[in-house]
Amino acid sequence: HVQLVESGGGSVQAGGSLRLACTTAGHPYTSYCTGWFRQIPGKEREGVAVISSDGGAMYEDSAKGRFTISKDNANTLYLQMNSLKPEDTAMYYCAVDLTHSSCYTWNTATYQHWGQGTQVTVS
Repeated sequence: HVQLVESGGGSVQAGGSLRLACTTAGHPYTSYCTGWFRQIPGKEREGVAVISSDGGAMYEDSAKGRFTISKDNANTLYLQMNSLKPEDTAMYYCAVDLTHSSCYTWNTATYQHWGQGTQVTVS
């Protein structure tokens, strides 16, 4: 059973930074595609950044140049968010696709396991 737990969310002023972390249990996620998504009430969940088993990363356009996705050997996934904007306010979720080692899509249906989310508020 895969368990994903996000942390690091909070409230910051515009221009500030946050570092989100996602710890996993039950499966060595580093061999698969993992990523960060976000959702605001009333809208669909959208991709922010994903990282493949070889370290290759993809970023949603608004995240490019401001956010950095990374992972370590201790089964923790990170999202460093700099130059935060009010429009980055959302619930952030980590997810893993245990059927692919390389990330190829933002389609949320492709990712089988999700964390409970951590709230990011930028004012």
